[in-house]
Amino acid sequence: MKTMTLMGHFVELRRRILWTFLIFLGAFVLGWYVAPWGLTFITSPLLRVWPDGKLLYTGITDGLMIRLSLSLVVGIIVTLPVGLWHLWAFISPGLHANERRFIWPLMIASPVLFIIGATFAFYFLFPFVFRFFIELNESTTVPTMIMPAARDYLAFALRMLRVFGIAFQLPLIMVLLNRIGILSRGAAVAMRRYAFCGIVVIAAVLTPPDVVSQIMLAIPMCMLFEGGILFMRRD
Repeated sequence: MKTMTLMGHFVELRRRILWTFLIFLGAFVLGWYVAPWGLTFITSPLLRVWPDGKLLYTGITDGLMIRLSLSLVVGIIVTLPVGLWHLWAFISPGLHANERRFIWPLMIASPVLFIIGATFAFYFLFPFVFRFFIELNESTTVPTMIMPAARDYLAFALRMLRVFGIAFQLPLIMVLLNRIGILSRGAAVAMRRYAFCGIVVIAAVLTPPDVVSQIMLAIPMCMLFEGGILFMRRD
């Protein structure tokens, strides 16, 4: 195996960071052009349960800020696999064979689980939550006009996608703690009831104040906790 000097490692790291940054810039520019389609896509769960609804632009810069936000999201989504590949290519030569066999599946599984979590929120959580809030607002006893701010809706939707994507990392965290000797399988089984209580509390904090969204985050996380136990090494 070829040995590199410390300066050689710095040069390689700088080159990989530069390439990742250039890809991000290109993806950001691409995101600027696909942002209108992205806005249509991300508002579709709301408009499916509220066909006559409209979003409100409260400031003259709202259109610009929304487009920049969506461009940033596209840039991150496109750049993340590239960044992970460059990270793996940089660190893998210094790892032992058993470490490589352990780490590279985690690097692949993490974005996959994030996508699964975000997809679950988008297609299953959003319709229930939006229908709940629309019906609640329409049931008021005083005359009202429901016009959510577009920037508020976008911030809420992206936050919930991020929350579910991160929450679905739970089994990977459990497996990682198990492999480095911090959490044994027996300890995970013994703390199951406390973990479920903690999951319910976390779901209540991270989701809107309605029971449906809290349950729809807590149940998958409990299932993921059980899945994490299955992949942990036996004591």
